[in-house]
Amino acid sequence: MNPKTDFFFEKGGQWKEAYEKLRIIALDCNLKEELKWGCPCYTIDKKNVVLIHGFKEYCAYLFFKGALLDDPENILIQQTENVQSPRQVRFKSAEEIVELEPVLKDYIRRAISNEKAGLKVELKETKEFPMPEEFQLVINENPDIKAAFESLTPGRQRGYLLYFSQPKQAKTRESRIEKSVPQIMNGKGLND
Repeated sequence: MNPKTDFFFEKGGQWKEAYEKLRIIALDCNLKEELKWGCPCYTIDKKNVVLIHGFKEYCAYLFFKGALLDDPENILIQQTENVQSPRQVRFKSAEEIVELEPVLKDYIRRAISNEKAGLKVELKETKEFPMPEEFQLVINENPDIKAAFESLTPGRQRGYLLYFSQPKQAKTRESRIEKSVPQIMNGKGLND
């Protein structure tokens, strides 16, 4: 147990008991407990395997490379269609966790094996994400914006493309693009 994560378990609120059970399961699988993104993260050889996090309606294990796991129990959830690699297992009670403990340990052990084998999730390339017409016009008309966008990391580019594509109305897409141009020009991602 890593004392840096204790605050997470102490303030566990409605998920306190569930968090403790998830913690014990992860530690029983010989993972190292670390604090990342304000949550307990369990690693092997400095590689993230699973993270505990909670929401209003559920708490969850997040398998960083869950897309690589076979899911015979059909418990892995892709949070949104744009999430490529991680998968969640969601819980609404500590009792659910106790019932699933052998299955969870099996999933964790397979995730560890995948990490040790160096397996990687094949991610879609940025060019495979749709470019909203409104943004295409902006970069066609302004080579400086185009160059700044192309110099961003692929993850930052995807973040913008997804953000720009979400609204149904062109006016909203245009507004998002206009507000984001200064960030892009400064080499920053959407949430930097």
